[in-house]
Amino acid sequence: MTGTRRRTPPGRAGRLRLRHNLDVAVRGADLLEQKLRILRSEHQRLLHAEEAAGRAWRELLSEAEDWLLRGLLLGGEGALDSAAAGIGPAEVTVHWTVSMGVRHPAGVATSVPDRPLTAAAPSNTALVHAEAAYARAVRAAAEYAAAHAAAELVGAEVISTRHRVRALRRHWIPRLREELDRADLALEQAEHEDSVRRRWAARTTAG
Repeated sequence: MTGTRRRTPPGRAGRLRLRHNLDVAVRGADLLEQKLRILRSEHQRLLHAEEAAGRAWRELLSEAEDWLLRGLLLGGEGALDSAAAGIGPAEVTVHWTVSMGVRHPAGVATSVPDRPLTAAAPSNTALVHAEAAYARAVRAAAEYAAAHAAAELVGAEVISTRHRVRALRRHWIPRLREELDRADLALEQAEHEDSVRRRWAARTTAG
């Protein structure tokens, strides 16, 4: 604030500038608090979505692992290697949105490739079920990852906005009010001194 005091001109001009700065700071804090309320609500929604997506992914992954274990017990690792040969990777496309200035994932589109006609079919039914279950688990994993990223990004903005509100309410606004009070007192004293000088000047002229 020392630097701010040096830049503040004396007299009424300085008081007007301080009054303007204080009004801007108060309006800014009010707007940030409105933003913070909306962000907190959105963050809670995203946390619930993340929790649900994580639960769905873990359930589907457990199901897929159970089928895989059965398939391995029935056909061995060789059957798994044969069934996996020629299968391409899944593709994930992330769709983005903006909430209160925060860009975050809004959802995903996951493409799990079909088994090529030239690829060997799984040697047992358990591996067939495992393949389908893992496809569902991959989609769920992508949805969970997007939900987790969205919750983290909005959560970080909640923290940042809360810090800015605290800085304004606890530090910047009180300091501006103190400076404005000092400016009011200095202006009142200057006007009083000027009035006294005018009265003395009037008496001297009259004498």
